[in-house]
Amino acid sequence: MAETLEFNDIFQEVKGSMNDGRLRLSHQGIIFKNSKTGKVDNIQAVELTEGIWRRVALGHGLKLLTKNGHVYKYDGFRESEFEKLSDFFKTHYRLELMEKDLCVKGWNWGTVKFGGQLLSFDIGDQPVFEIPLSNVSQCTTGKNEVTLEFHQNDDAEVSLMEVRFYVPPTQEDGVDPVEAFAQNVLSKADVIQATGDAICIFRELQCLTPRGRYDIRIYPTFLHLHGKTFDYKIPYTTVLRLFLLPHKDQRQMFFVISLDPPIKQGQTRYHFLILLFSKDEDISLTLNMNEEEVEKRFEGRLTKNMSGSLYEMVSRVMKALVNRKITVPGNFQGHSGAQCITCSYKASSGLLYPLERGFIYVHKPPVHIRFDEISFVNFARGTTTTRSFDFEIETKQGTQYTFSSIEREEYGKLFDFVNAKKLNIKNRGLKEGMNPSYDDYADSDENQHDAYLERMKEEGKIREENANDSSDDSGEETDESFNPGEEEDDVAEEFDSNASASSSSNEGDSDREEKKRKQLKRAKMAKDRKSRKKSSETKKGKDPNAPKRPMSAYMLWLNASREKIKSDHPGISITDLSKKAGEIWKAMSKEKKEEWDSKAEEARRDYEKAMREYEGGRAESSKRDKSKKKKKVKAKMEKKSTPSRGSSSKSSSRQLSESFKSKEFVSSDESSSGENKNKKKRRRSEDSEEEELASTPPSSEDSASGSDE
Repeated sequence: MAETLEFNDIFQEVKGSMNDGRLRLSHQGIIFKNSKTGKVDNIQAVELTEGIWRRVALGHGLKLLTKNGHVYKYDGFRESEFEKLSDFFKTHYRLELMEKDLCVKGWNWGTVKFGGQLLSFDIGDQPVFEIPLSNVSQCTTGKNEVTLEFHQNDDAEVSLMEVRFYVPPTQEDGVDPVEAFAQNVLSKADVIQATGDAICIFRELQCLTPRGRYDIRIYPTFLHLHGKTFDYKIPYTTVLRLFLLPHKDQRQMFFVISLDPPIKQGQTRYHFLILLFSKDEDISLTLNMNEEEVEKRFEGRLTKNMSGSLYEMVSRVMKALVNRKITVPGNFQGHSGAQCITCSYKASSGLLYPLERGFIYVHKPPVHIRFDEISFVNFARGTTTTRSFDFEIETKQGTQYTFSSIEREEYGKLFDFVNAKKLNIKNRGLKEGMNPSYDDYADSDENQHDAYLERMKEEGKIREENANDSSDDSGEETDESFNPGEEEDDVAEEFDSNASASSSSNEGDSDREEKKRKQLKRAKMAKDRKSRKKSSETKKGKDPNAPKRPMSAYMLWLNASREKIKSDHPGISITDLSKKAGEIWKAMSKEKKEEWDSKAEEARRDYEKAMREYEGGRAESSKRDKSKKKKKVKAKMEKKSTPSRGSSSKSSSRQLSESFKSKEFVSSDESSSGENKNKKKRRRSEDSEEEELASTPPSSEDSASGSDE
């Protein structure tokens, strides 16, 4: 919350009736500017009649009453600022700033007082709550009961929508207290009643938001939209701005009315009223007023009889009644010569108009961004194609708007416009101070080298190779046991007329060894992959019994000081609290920080001690587990070695003889033309016998006979 005192002026960041803003107190008066809408409240010093200081939900608040009955309330002040404000009011406004607290007894029975634009519910001399009657949208009466309905506040998550008052009957004749209560509310409430004749009526106008065709009836103080399903009564005081925007096709015109508060249709809020006109439509208009009244009220801005284009008549009448300027596009011209840019916002396509003091997008949803709200803009390459780009705007409040699918030909025009308005461009980079060249960007084409696409292709190739490797690994066993293709190749080599028997046998042996080497390598890779997978699956998470890491000096100080910061800054958010804490810690002296550094060092030593004890306990438990596993393995080995020696030797010799006999039997039945093939098979059978003998552990009898020999 920034605050300075200079030249007898007080600047204060406060919260107004509903939105944040900046409050300036000077000897001439009080000015409050709404940071969201830009609306300004100007209170002259001579108009002030009363100033009240009181405690509210967000710290302390200031309530100001004027001679014409208006009430202004601002909160977000600190308690220590009362003396400074009180002295300022006495010196410059000759006004005593009174302290008056609200009643917090919780009673629901009291008296109602109507003063100016406020309804005050009091218990004794203390007010319980106050209702600005300008927020009342509807007032209905029942038997001994009055119900007030309110406009919804779009800036709040939860809004008060209804309050009911019970009015007890009185003994006075001829006076109905319920009706008297309702009349007091309606006299000051924002409840529009169509009394009298309309100044003029525009029939069947096409409205884009809210969608439909409406009759617009112009009354002296409000605008009445009458449709087939819905009716809207819009007071001219809620109109913020008027825009008249030409369509890109040069045959239609948008007339945009900015509203605050917005009009409602169920749960939908419309902050903008957008009318679409054809330039070819003409109208002759006669105002329902005599010429003297027209001259007196509008001072030459309107005449009793007018004719011209329909959009010109509507905009002219609205400008005279609302008493606000109509904003039109400035000097910007796009690539096609239009004063707007075709783009998409969210899911809908629309038109973006660069204005002299902001941007406006129509029409779904309408967006108006003032230049003084913008933090920076960014030009980004389109996500789907290089033939377009995105234009991003981020506001000072952190809201981001992305207008996508803008044609690349518009880049130079839009960049020049943003540069001329001196807006911060986020991605300007090294181009600062140089003439921007748009040729490189404009000539970019979809056929150019795309690094991202190349990287994705490479990753795809790697995935295919890994898939092939995995398929080879899964088929290893079948390849070893049966591979007829390889045998045929070997036979062809053996019967080669240019090769001798010895060379063919050597070549066959070398090929066989090379294939075995490859198969062993693949098997090893598969085992490594499986072991890696098992290790990742069996990886343990964090042990909940492990000691917690110690906090730093800053975190120890923050935990101890959090409540104090909250009490000094009531209503502060979590992010603002962390920022404030960082500022306080940064400004803290070394002597104070040493106290927390010593606490952090002590916590670190305790942690290291606990960690040593924890690791020692884990080592002992792991040793115990290993000893148990060794005992189990020994027991299993003893069980396996229990079978008799004779049976094992007989069974092994029988298996060897049977396998050898089957090989000999098969080879003896073959024809004489396949002798080389039979020799090769016999050689393979002998190799397999040697492998089996080598792999079979010798029995005790075999070892004894070997020693006897």
